[in-house]
Amino acid sequence: MNLRMIGLTAVAAFACLIPIVASADPGGSPSPVATDEKSPDSSSEMHKEKLSGDPSDDKLREGTARCGPELVSPEGIEAQTCVMTGGGETWARAYHRNTSGTELRAVLTLMGPGGRTVELHCVLAADDEPGSCETPRGASAGEPGAYAAVAEYAGAGPVEEAPLLLRAGSHRAPGASD
Repeated sequence: MNLRMIGLTAVAAFACLIPIVASADPGGSPSPVATDEKSPDSSSEMHKEKLSGDPSDDKLREGTARCGPELVSPEGIEAQTCVMTGGGETWARAYHRNTSGTELRAVLTLMGPGGRTVELHCVLAADDEPGSCETPRGASAGEPGAYAAVAEYAGAGPVEEAPLLLRAGSHRAPGASD
């Protein structure tokens, strides 16, 4: 056997397996993590910590977040959506990373009690860096569990023609495995 062919085959096999392993659900249920109410939206440190699931940072103390699972689409979008509460206010935040190589659009919607909704449109740069999109904060009207958030990620182009690439919510689907 030719050692070069064996080496190339091994590299190709690992290149195919890495995305599959990276997209595997780590399991576990969404857990509340604390957050600082004054944290800036665009802090890459905070996004990297959130995407890594490390809530131990001292900056994350005053409020709580209820987050759905971190999802990965075949098109190269990683996303997680959370309902944030703190200081008598509630808002939605979506963490994302766009590895698709093209600019994308997202719509983040916070749904509250009594049919109240807040919607925010965001643009995801094609730079493979962690980012976030956050709705304005509003006075809480009810229990934190009465709120839900959904982020929908679509391709560029006219809204009617842009394909939906990923939908990430702040709650796990009923009956989803933990």
